[in-house]
Amino acid sequence: MDFYTKIEKNNNIVSNKTPKVSVITVVYNAVDLLERTILNILAQTYPNIEYIIIDGGSKDGSLDIIKKYTNQIDNWISEPDQGLYDAMNKGINMATGSWVWFINAGDMIYSEDTTARIFNEFGTEGDIYYGDTMLVDNLYQEIGLRRLRPPKTLTWKSFQKGMLVCHQSILVSRKLADLYDMKYPHSADFDWVIKALKKTDKIINVNMILSAFLDGGQSKKTIKPSLRERFDSMRIHYGLIPSVIRHVPIAFRFFVFYFRNKRF
Repeated sequence: MDFYTKIEKNNNIVSNKTPKVSVITVVYNAVDLLERTILNILAQTYPNIEYIIIDGGSKDGSLDIIKKYTNQIDNWISEPDQGLYDAMNKGINMATGSWVWFINAGDMIYSEDTTARIFNEFGTEGDIYYGDTMLVDNLYQEIGLRRLRPPKTLTWKSFQKGMLVCHQSILVSRKLADLYDMKYPHSADFDWVIKALKKTDKIINVNMILSAFLDGGQSKKTIKPSLRERFDSMRIHYGLIPSVIRHVPIAFRFFVFYFRNKRF
């Protein structure tokens, strides 16, 4: 039997073989990036995506783009927030799918059939699905795979080596998705993923590229405070001494990669 079964979208009737995936886009004043992301999500062949957009009260025309597609977006809000992770928390609270997947303005799911392939090839029993990430430039030309590559087997201890899985390339069960800890304004995703990984062993490596991540975005602009926050999170989850020791090879690999590729 084919993975997909009959779907009557007008009546919102969807087989339990196609559980709902909540894709959440957070945006603030990204008028030049948002429409590409929206069109990418709407083009997914997977038939049961709940698309949610959280806008932080943009004043640059982003809201007009959201309204342009309002009939195809399941839920959206536009209001001031306390930063990226406050907006993402709003998305979690609005999500009704079995998994949440954050694809923020400027980023994309890698191909139109990516979501469908995840569940077609690996089933629907996983709590967490993860994969690789392709970096793209401002023209959406591929730069190369992300420096930190996902391990064959992912556990909560894997992040002792750094954030091996990009936040845009991991789907997390809604039941595992805590709210982001606002004490980490630049790197709450690091702590969030570790907490989710701690709760389950139903973690599936899909062995494919899941997202296209726009290089040079907010994460690079805040690299120093982000690294400090990630170290603090590692200290809490893994202990101070192990975290200090682990940072020696992390720093070495970082500089080797940077000098070879002129990017990080």
